[in-house]
Amino acid sequence: MQSLLANIPAVDQILKTKPIDKLLAIHSSALVKKIVQTETSVLRQAILAGTCQSISQEALITTICEKIQKQSACSFKTVINATGTVLHTNLGRANLSRYIANEVFNIAQHASTLEYNLETGQRGSRYEHVEDLLCQLTNAEAALVVNNNAAAVLLALSTIGQGKEFVISRGELVEIGGSFRIPDIIELSGGRLKEVGTTNKTHAADYEKGISEQTRAILKVHTSNYKVVGFTETVDYKTLAKIARKYDLPLVNDLGSGLLLNMEKYGFPPEPTVQEIVQYCDVVTFSGDKLLGGPQAGIIVGKKEAIQAMKNHPLTRALRVDKMTIMALTGTLKCYLDEGTVLERIPTLQKLTCSKETLHQKAECLLQELATLSLPMEFTKTEESAKVGGGAYPEVELPSVQICVKSKVLSASELEQRLRVATTPIIVRVKNDAIYLDLRTIEDEELALITEQFREL
Repeated sequence: MQSLLANIPAVDQILKTKPIDKLLAIHSSALVKKIVQTETSVLRQAILAGTCQSISQEALITTICEKIQKQSACSFKTVINATGTVLHTNLGRANLSRYIANEVFNIAQHASTLEYNLETGQRGSRYEHVEDLLCQLTNAEAALVVNNNAAAVLLALSTIGQGKEFVISRGELVEIGGSFRIPDIIELSGGRLKEVGTTNKTHAADYEKGISEQTRAILKVHTSNYKVVGFTETVDYKTLAKIARKYDLPLVNDLGSGLLLNMEKYGFPPEPTVQEIVQYCDVVTFSGDKLLGGPQAGIIVGKKEAIQAMKNHPLTRALRVDKMTIMALTGTLKCYLDEGTVLERIPTLQKLTCSKETLHQKAECLLQELATLSLPMEFTKTEESAKVGGGAYPEVELPSVQICVKSKVLSASELEQRLRVATTPIIVRVKNDAIYLDLRTIEDEELALITEQFREL
């Protein structure tokens, strides 16, 4: 035992070995030294416990190198979304274009005018950078940005309805991902819920019947993540605006996935844009990272008086966005100033409107590359539907093209797992003991990466 203990290399000796010395050049010396000390201590304890009968310095160095690489690796990784869900919540929803990402990267590296006015030399407002753009694009009087749409709804209701009632249709008491429930948000805001109508049918008369001296606002919530069909009826925002004016009440509209572009011309079902809605409402809230195609953010537009009250609310400080979000949102909004090029500049819109012919071309390119690898796998081209995702257009199925992969030596679950932990992870769909790579959600520059990951298999 004593001879084994004596043969454990000293920490300084291990640090001077070639493999460890290379890692010291690119990793924290404190981290490397700590791992070396830990692994030699583990080896010493194993010898004392009688579970280690020999020492291999080569094996020890290999273990140390693996631990250094593992602990230094970032858990936040770039992956390839081959699932066919364009706005995949678990995979970060909307992608930013390289043009916008470069602007964010540039801002992140330097000091910036986040809250500094160059003309006056005085402190400015971080919201000025996006407010003018939002007002220009939506025709709203004022605008405010917070960290997500749940926060936007909470801030709006907290500012408007402390201790008072919000009249809302029972069919709009929705739950969104992450247990975000409208009744809970109303309660948290200090307001009270006044339900009117039924789950499937609510009439204008139901709203008027529910209004009392305790009513502070009418709340309309867009059921963006599900669709009620059949024997159903809702009250549109124009009618609600008339009722709100009649009783001198503000109308608050949570749009969820905010559209700035009319998608009907691209074959999508009718969906009101923010520009259409805002002229009838006092406050409109929507997300920045869904159909808008930007970063995660909660956007509030509407009447100047209502927005100013929110800016003055103490919650705004807690919910504010950082410089990277503001830069990414600014870049995204600028793309909408030119409708002729917006589809090219916003990856989400590009994927939603990509033609099936283009997807077939991408699939053929990928098939040709995969065929050169001579793998024990069968690659075939198929056509199935993709989804919008992100709680938007739940009833819409996007015609899409997939590569179906069947391995002769691995099960579909084994192949899925290997691709998921590859150098560049590929997230796929599994169906009928095969995996599917959906071309609608795969970027053009990712085709070569996919081939490379299959080569590594």
